[in-house]
This record gives sequence, C-alpha cells and structure tokens, in this order.
Amino acid sequence: MKTIYFDNNATTCVAPEVRDAMMPFLGERYGNPSSMHAFGGQVARDLRAARERVAAFLGADPSEIVFTSCGTESDNMAIHGAAEVLGSQARVITSRVEHPAVLGPCRRLRDMGFHEIEIPVDSVGQLDLDALREALKGGGPAIVSIMWANNETGVIFPMEEIAQIVKSAGAVLHTDAVQVAGKLPIDMRNVPVDMLSISGHKLHAPKGIGAFYIRRGTRVKTFMLGGHQEHGRRGGTENVPYIVGLGKAVELAEAGMAAENRQVAALRDRLESGLLASCPDARVNGDCRSRLPNTSNMSFEYIEGESILMHLSDRGICASTGSACAAGSLEPSHVIRAMGVPFTAVHGSVRFSLSRYNTGAEVDAVLTEMPRIISKLRALSPFCK
Repeated sequence: MKTIYFDNNATTCVAPEVRDAMMPFLGERYGNPSSMHAFGGQVARDLRAARERVAAFLGADPSEIVFTSCGTESDNMAIHGAAEVLGSQARVITSRVEHPAVLGPCRRLRDMGFHEIEIPVDSVGQLDLDALREALKGGGPAIVSIMWANNETGVIFPMEEIAQIVKSAGAVLHTDAVQVAGKLPIDMRNVPVDMLSISGHKLHAPKGIGAFYIRRGTRVKTFMLGGHQEHGRRGGTENVPYIVGLGKAVELAEAGMAAENRQVAALRDRLESGLLASCPDARVNGDCRSRLPNTSNMSFEYIEGESILMHLSDRGICASTGSACAAGSLEPSHVIRAMGVPFTAVHGSVRFSLSRYNTGAEVDAVLTEMPRIISKLRALSPFCK
C-alpha cells in the first residue's frame, strides 16, 4: 500500500539532493573540523560554507549562527539562556498556542520564580497584540518568545509588528520560526528579532540538526559547556554531515520557495474545499487570510480526531491532530482550545500539512476516503443519534 504523507509539519522526507550532499561526510570525509591537520581543515571549510549558506538564508552574519540538534534545543537555549542573564526578576512572556518546546521552558521558569505571562489568541488564532502591549508595560527586564507561525493551524503571526512592540518596550525577543523556514522569506536585517530557531527536518534536511540565530550583541548564557565549538556558545564536536545537509536544504528551499508555495497552496485549497463540500459539519480552524501555504487544520464535529487518523492510517494516509511532540495525550489540542473552538468540534480536529512532494492524485485519494470515514464514525457517535 502506497503511503500518502500529509504530515509534513511533523517531519519531512530528506530531499535526495540533501542526502547526496551528506554522503561524503559519512564516508571518506570524516575528519574533525577542530583538528589542526589538513584533513580536518578541509572539513572545517565545508562546515564554514554550510554556516554561510544558513546565514544567507536568514539574512544574518555567519558569526550569528549556532548549529544545534533541533528546534527544541534552540528554543531552550534562547529562553533559558536569556532568562539566566536577566535574572528571576524578569518577566517571561509567551503565547498560549506555542509549541511545547517553548511552553515547557517558560512554565519551568515560572516554577522557578519568574513571572510568566501567556498572551491569548482570538477565534482565528491571531495573537492579541493589545494584551502583548499590556504585558510589557511597567518596565523591567523581559524575555518574549512568540512563534512566527503556528505548527497546528499554520496561522502566521505579524512578526514585524510584534518585534516593533517588543523592542520599543526594551525587551528581548525570541521567535520559534521552525514552521516558517522554507515556506516564507526570513530576513533578520529587516525584522528586529534578537533570537530565532529553525529545525532541519521541517524543510527536507534530516532529523537531529537545527540552527539558532543570535543577533550580535544579544546576551545569552552558554547552554552547553565543553569545547570552543560554535564560537564558544555550544560545546561538542559539530555534526558535520547533518550541518552540510541543512546547508543544502536551505539552498534548495530558497531557490524553489515561490513556485513551491503556489503548487502546495493549490493542492491544500483543493483538499480543503473538497472536504468542506463532501463532509457535513466540517470547519476550518485558523486565519485563512494569513497562514502557511501548506497547512490546513479542520474539525469534523461530533467525532474524535484520533479515530479519523486511525482510519486514515489503515488506508495508508498520514495526517495528525496537532503537534507530534504532544502525541499520546488524550487532551484536546491546547491550540484549538485557546481559539475557543466549539465543544462539538474541539476533539475532532485533523491537521493536513503538505510538501512539494505531494500530488493531485494523493489529494484525490484523501477526498475519496475521508467522506466514507466521517460517515462511518458519525454513525457510531452517540452525539449523532
């Protein structure tokens, strides 16, 4: 049975070009880039080239890029690193719809005595900017961590405006840009964000590699102690094959972003409109005017999203109910609940997230199977009797 993969916000396949770029560093080019000999020095040059590619992709200077293991590590470096500099008198401000990689560290800081504030969103998942302004009033140090786009709904936050609000209050700003990277242009020369996180496996690089942008002059306590690697900001021998892979992935993303966005958005809209037409009591969750081109979060009333996913999986179709990092929880999505989605629909949410490797035939297959699944589950639902 052919797999139809519509769960690209959870992870993406490794692009063939990325895999090919990595292979020499899993074989003959295995030197340590910190070694003094020419064999290691050659690898150091490849590492430097990858850093320059990632920096160019983000509109940054190479000295502002730190390679990490993933977006979660980068988020933790930003939040804990800045909070340790500011001290426990600082406010920690985030949103109610963040990924667990941000909510977890912020809530831990709350338990350690920091004043944590979580900004609400409206019914389409957009951030309450007035609440953000209010949270920043009164002066005093603050670290703000707000995602650029939501991983469950695809809703894009107005990061330029958020940055202006935060910086005018004198606070430090971090953004989790994991879902934006490769889908929207990012240019740190035009957006006054202090720190930014991306993750390779969301844009067709392998799992286990991320990047952390730290604007020059931003004070962050070193998170991982050890050697001198990564400008002294993260000890440990660099994961060269994966770093090279990330460098290739961002190169591919930048070159094909505009065409890919048009292709993927057309497929997403075709899927979404087909499901709204064929499945009664379905709704789209999120701001349809400002969202990622690949993401559709839909609720199907009176049934459980987990049941839908199991039936889809039986047919070789991969989707999700939200963040893969919250899998196993029986609680409805904290993102969907924060938006005030009605009780009859809050448990029945499903996220479809596409990539450049999806096809119209795959969309048609989902449109064939979903009405049957929804009809079958509603026949069993006590809420539909």
